[in-house]
Amino acid sequence: MSTAPMTRAAHARAILALGLPLIGGHLAQFAIGLTDTVMMGWYGVPELAAMTLATSLYHVFLLFGAGFGWAVMPMVAGFATTGDDQQIRRATRMGLWLSAIFFFAVMPLMWASAPILRAIGQEEQVALDAQTYLRIAGWGMLPALGVMVLRNYLAGLEHTRIVFWITVAAAIANALANYALIFGNWGAPEMGLRGAAWASVVSHSVSLVLVIAYALRRLPEHALFQRLWRPDWEMFASVARLGIPIGLTTLAEVALFAMSAVMMGWLGTIPLAAHGIALQIATATFMVHLGLANAATVRASTAYGRRDAQHLARGAQVAVMLSLGMVALATVLFVTLPDLLLGAFVDPTDPARDAIIALGTLLLIFAALFQLVDAMQVVNLGLLRGLQDTSVPMVIASLAYWGVGLPCAYVFGFVLDFGAGGIWSGLVSGLGVAAVLLAWRFWRIKLPELTGQRGLAPGRIAH
Repeated sequence: MSTAPMTRAAHARAILALGLPLIGGHLAQFAIGLTDTVMMGWYGVPELAAMTLATSLYHVFLLFGAGFGWAVMPMVAGFATTGDDQQIRRATRMGLWLSAIFFFAVMPLMWASAPILRAIGQEEQVALDAQTYLRIAGWGMLPALGVMVLRNYLAGLEHTRIVFWITVAAAIANALANYALIFGNWGAPEMGLRGAAWASVVSHSVSLVLVIAYALRRLPEHALFQRLWRPDWEMFASVARLGIPIGLTTLAEVALFAMSAVMMGWLGTIPLAAHGIALQIATATFMVHLGLANAATVRASTAYGRRDAQHLARGAQVAVMLSLGMVALATVLFVTLPDLLLGAFVDPTDPARDAIIALGTLLLIFAALFQLVDAMQVVNLGLLRGLQDTSVPMVIASLAYWGVGLPCAYVFGFVLDFGAGGIWSGLVSGLGVAAVLLAWRFWRIKLPELTGQRGLAPGRIAH
């Protein structure tokens, strides 16, 4: 029995129904980092600079390890189309295994991070303060990676609303812990930078407890935690084959941003602080695009499982259009309200406030272009992941970010002496190349392969 193709309006409703809770979840997750940045900015600029550097390194490790969690999403979504609960259980369990192994491999690097940071040109005190943060916050990576696996498991099953509410609960826990531990409120000791690190551990732990409780209560048929200790090497290898390229792709991008923070550190504390604030603002809009990309991954996975190229193409077009709409809105905000956006992050009495806002205003102009190319690369990357195509996108990302983005950031920032604006120009260059190549791979190679008509235009497939 045939069914009529979904209209674009129907695709938009389906993507938003799936994607809005994911966007909300990403924004709530972002709020955790945002709360850290705002409160630490009010506590002191040197502490904010150290935390910016520390969290850049932390996220290099976290998002590489999160590749195993991201791999679970398209696998679970594909298995769900055939109702294969056993395969869903196997993939999720081995995602947890791989995430735990990864944590124990990288924790020593966070514990001894000061020599690494000094070796890449950071000031002695900033490196020591960043290490202090990482020695505490690093322990939160184990629950954080577990949450990544289980959130993607739930998203693959389209249980996206609970992902949002769990992340909101974690963000609230983080804000309360930050307020108490950074400033010494409610009878807690004033811990400053260390307080922000402990608050991060608290928020990740709260998320893990809640997501496990939900999975046990609402999806008992999957029995995720029964005999969790038993290895499943076949599925272990399958998740690793899909997850390692995803992790390396994410690592290539995150490491690019981490190196941009390092370069800003070469320019001084004020450029590093302005960079951290501007990047936080740009990241808020990126969370919307990431949520749409996640929804596109799930929708593409189900269409791919049915080998329905028309459904895939039309849904992909709608995902791109929704993302471009958000780009337009964010650009208006960045250009017209820079003082309001930047001023929220710095204490009004801080003597460096005017200099930080002046430089941050320039960076927000670059951020308007930056988020356009970032949106297009992440949505197309999400579509490719839905087709379980991860190895070639990994190569594309690595070449674009490190072969184009990083060298351009250095040349524009230091050789041509454009400073902070030059570094951000390099970021735009790398992300722009990635966006073009990933879009080409999805629309001109992978989608035509599904129809058996290589080179067929996307518009003709969709009509």
